[in-house]
Amino acid sequence: MTARDPIADLRRIAFLLERANEATYRVRAFRSAAKALAELPAKEVAERARTGKLTELTGVGDVTARCVAESLAGEEPVYLRRLVATEGTDLDAAATALRTALRGDCHTHSDWSDGGSPIEEMALAAVELGHEYVVLTDHSPRLKVARGLTADRLRKQLDYVAAVNEALPAGFRILTGIEVDILADGSLDQTDELLARLDVVVGSVHSGLNDERAKMTRRMLAAIDNPHLDILGHCTGRMVSSRPAGVKGPGDRAHRPRTRGESDFDADAVFAACAERGVAVEINSRPERQDPPKRLIRRALEAGCRFAINTDAHAPGQLDWQRFGCERASLCGVPADRVVNTWPADRLLKWARTRR
Repeated sequence: MTARDPIADLRRIAFLLERANEATYRVRAFRSAAKALAELPAKEVAERARTGKLTELTGVGDVTARCVAESLAGEEPVYLRRLVATEGTDLDAAATALRTALRGDCHTHSDWSDGGSPIEEMALAAVELGHEYVVLTDHSPRLKVARGLTADRLRKQLDYVAAVNEALPAGFRILTGIEVDILADGSLDQTDELLARLDVVVGSVHSGLNDERAKMTRRMLAAIDNPHLDILGHCTGRMVSSRPAGVKGPGDRAHRPRTRGESDFDADAVFAACAERGVAVEINSRPERQDPPKRLIRRALEAGCRFAINTDAHAPGQLDWQRFGCERASLCGVPADRVVNTWPADRLLKWARTRR
């Protein structure tokens, strides 16, 4: 039988594990093995598989070595076959139509902050999913537990993204962005000069989530009034379950609560301001967030808001979580023409520039 590509099979397994919200150590095992093999000539990989010496490589264990051997023998690895056979249920027609209409993802993270994978891996995974663009939105400086980007590091990232875009497949591009902290006074945690250079700015509250209602409302309204803010991220800050796999860093594992209630704010006032200022409300697709809850999605829709159905992905497989956001959006009657990432990149960029 013709040999398969063992590195591609290992990466596919990691992707499916991320999408299935499996434990981080399982994902890391397959990505580490793929990285170790990618650094060797194909002939050496084949010889090590033949002589049983794959596990002598740092990052390759018994399970991953078995997958490599099966792949080189021309067989779909058993581990991969089982994952494919146990994938989730299909979306209903309305959610499928909305998912099909999406052209990109406006909220993603890389290993420059608290993501688990390089920018290139995230971009190529987005290409495979059929996206036309992905917005890179690593964290801002005050969120130190997530290795938020200082102004200097963000400038370096902008140059790096420009270089990566030159090597990506035609028709796809990484758009520059940030998930900027909304600070206690409603200001945004980055300089105006840098925010003006970015393609898309997502603003989220990450601290003081238990602020009393009037204070939180003032804070959010001040941020929405900032001309640099394009998308209001995970507006209630709630957690309905434990953190998923694929997110690295102590702040994203044991140090976070398993569940967290919603922040209290005047939703009608906040959504009215979003509609007036043209700020999109994020429908965050992460399974542990499901933010906003459906009752607030409906209120934002009634207020005339636009939306962005984003994954907040911290690993390649999580980029396929948009299906969850689409399910919730379709249940609330959100039409595709009210979702900004159904637009082509040029229209999205024009919208963001006009807001500035």
